[in-house]
Amino acid sequence: VLRGQEHPRTCATMECMRVDHVVYAAEHDGLRATAERLAKLIGVTPVDGGVHPRFGTRNVILPLAHERYVEVVEVLDHPASDKAPFGQVVRARSESGGGWLGWVVRVDEISGVEERLGRVAVDGNRHRPDGVELRWKQLGVKGLQADPQLPFFVQWGDGIPHPSEGAEDSGVTIESLEIAGDPERVREWLGLPADRTSTVIDFTFVSPHGTPGLMAVTFDTPNGDVTI
Repeated sequence: VLRGQEHPRTCATMECMRVDHVVYAAEHDGLRATAERLAKLIGVTPVDGGVHPRFGTRNVILPLAHERYVEVVEVLDHPASDKAPFGQVVRARSESGGGWLGWVVRVDEISGVEERLGRVAVDGNRHRPDGVELRWKQLGVKGLQADPQLPFFVQWGDGIPHPSEGAEDSGVTIESLEIAGDPERVREWLGLPADRTSTVIDFTFVSPHGTPGLMAVTFDTPNGDVTI
């Protein structure tokens, strides 16, 4: 039985949103080694996610319960990684040693976010090793690039399986996010308080005047809490 079962998503005026995943940039020993290390710490099995051709990156997924996951990502030696904001932020984070890159909020209809923020979503896709293509729209990576406390947004394509599919048996969930930053700035960006994006995740904001960003994630595992 999962502790802290997630309740249905909270709906804002323009869109429903919930925490979808957290992103970890590969450390100096590379994507595979980083993903294996994190997976062992929290007790899940890593899954090869494939290449993001539009962004010049590739990832490994650590599936969690509650339709969430950890995305471990590395940049490729590819022209797209120099042009796409996502490739740029992954490269910068990995070159500084790797670690938490940010958090991502899922929406049902990203057009509401486009209208509210005055930005345009971009298409993303990747093919899993089993041949299944995942497609989505994302928005806000430039916001993350400028202010790393801010999440970016994703809308999964119709009928697309969520990357966490089949993970309920692991019993591993996200318990809390520790963010260096200002909760009012995040509220302004989201259009609602951060804690309205989940009924089970605790948000702690620290160092509002320091360097912003996702500092730590605590996981509820069958063997107890694990903070990375």
